[in-house]
Amino acid sequence: MHMNNRFFRLTALCTLIAMSAMRSGADEIVYKNDFQTSELGTVPDEFLVLDGGFEVGEEDGNHFFVLPGAPLESFGFLFGPAKKDGLEIHTRIFGTRKGRRWPTFAVALNGVNGYKLQLTPAKRSSELFKSSGVVAKTAHRWPSGKWTNLKLRVTRSGDSQWVIEGKVWLDGEKEPAKPSVAFTETTEPKNGKPCIWGSPYSGTQIRYDDIVVKQLRE
Repeated sequence: MHMNNRFFRLTALCTLIAMSAMRSGADEIVYKNDFQTSELGTVPDEFLVLDGGFEVGEEDGNHFFVLPGAPLESFGFLFGPAKKDGLEIHTRIFGTRKGRRWPTFAVALNGVNGYKLQLTPAKRSSELFKSSGVVAKTAHRWPSGKWTNLKLRVTRSGDSQWVIEGKVWLDGEKEPAKPSVAFTETTEPKNGKPCIWGSPYSGTQIRYDDIVVKQLRE
């Protein structure tokens, strides 16, 4: 009987540990694309291009998604799962300035009118947008012609509070431990798909690579 009780206690403990591990498990990748298997000159079927001549390009054997340098407008595409919180989007972006003209680029969650992390080199800043309005910003000097990481997440932090956090860092550098820019939301976010944006105001193309969307775990 003593051995049976010990066995049941051990079994219960293992079950609790397993359940705890499931609850606190690693973030789940729900979308990933490095474009290496994508055909050149095409648009992945899962992308909804809002406008712009996006297509898969290539240089030195590396495939990426590219927005041409003209016309000089803002363009974007939607993809992935529609959620109101608990998602994170991360991608690498490459662009170049031309004289005094600079591109802008961004990643977004919660749809077209959701939250957007935008790198605005002409203003030397990283900005968080809610719909079309800036809600937070920080100083940022972007070097032309360098692959740059943009990461944005929307998480619930209470019954009626959400935190929107953005990070910006150069390829090859360590990811910052703290957000580059953040905003606390008290209005419940709307469901919406992740988006990626670009404005080739410099007249040169913008490249996107290694897109990853994660479902965050508590």
